[in-house]
Amino acid sequence: MGSLFSNAISLRKSVGISDAEFMQLRDFIYEKCGIFVDIKRKYLFESRFSKRLNDLGLPGFADYIKYLKFDMRKNEELATLFELVTTNETSFCRDGKQLEAFQDKVLKEVLDAQRKAGRLELNIWSAGCSSGEEPYTLSILLHETLRAEIARWRIAITAVDLSRAMVERAREGVYADYAFKTTPDDIRQKYFVNSPSGWKIKPEVARIVTFQEMNLNDPLALKRVPRSHIVFCRNVVIYFDDAMKRKVVSSFYDNLLPGGYLMLGHSETLHKVSSSFKPVYHPGTIAYLKEG
Repeated sequence: MGSLFSNAISLRKSVGISDAEFMQLRDFIYEKCGIFVDIKRKYLFESRFSKRLNDLGLPGFADYIKYLKFDMRKNEELATLFELVTTNETSFCRDGKQLEAFQDKVLKEVLDAQRKAGRLELNIWSAGCSSGEEPYTLSILLHETLRAEIARWRIAITAVDLSRAMVERAREGVYADYAFKTTPDDIRQKYFVNSPSGWKIKPEVARIVTFQEMNLNDPLALKRVPRSHIVFCRNVVIYFDDAMKRKVVSSFYDNLLPGGYLMLGHSETLHKVSSSFKPVYHPGTIAYLKEG
């Protein structure tokens, strides 16, 4: 998940929203997915939702709120609602210094521990995977690290996102040049095939990644994720309020195996959110260890 409401959508007709309507819609969104939107961003509701109201033939936000709560198509509309409240700004090999520290320190430590225990298996959870760049990057890092040895390992990367459209795009695994703005060209040439529709991820990279639509505010869904050695959740929790942050981070803690690590975005921290993890400092990143 990238920057929330980063770009206004071109509108056929702008629809105004009152403070009361904003609060109702904001609370509904928070209840459904845990994303909290400050009232200072009210104008972004107008720019993001006006086209949708026009498409549905609804004259105002009060009607849209009723539609979300009572219309027989309300469940289908949730997928569109989630599209409107998230913007998926991402790329392959994003935040290179963090990934370098992760590969050289955290991943090496976890792999060595698994070898020592005689268990050549690794589960990674990519929470908020957007259109797939992060989990595919992790798969590439594993291929680069393990090389021929990867054939002996049982590796599963579980990638989830709130947006149905992003999950579908991730499964397709085809990307435009823009997705590689932070990617060394030799990595693109090695792990992607150039096709008429774009750069397609190679099957050996995609094989260990599975995608599914998931709401991080759904405790039952989170419990279905396999126990993980590493959880990646970058640039997601910054859009939650403190209560939701604690709830999600607690779910990550419960999911992680002892000795596992939580990786957040470079601008995110567990300060005042959770004291359950031990922060481990590396150049370029903080890794949060679940001691056991």
